[in-house]
Amino acid sequence: MNTIKATANNSAKTFTLRTYDSNGKLIAKYRTIRLSNDEFESCMNNTQNDWRQFLKSSDYYPVN
Repeated sequence: MNTIKATANNSAKTFTLRTYDSNGKLIAKYRTIRLSNDEFESCMNNTQNDWRQFLKSSDYYPVN
């Protein structure tokens, strides 16, 4: 199962999400759209499953 690492950017109110395979190799990198203060604070406590659900939405874009 893939692992998701989320890094918060407090000033931009976004998260950078990196997905890794079971060997620790980076698969993909995404960035959330700018979130409201409440949404951003709420996402600070997201679990792996929360981020997996988030990636099913369209509120992010791929980063190269």
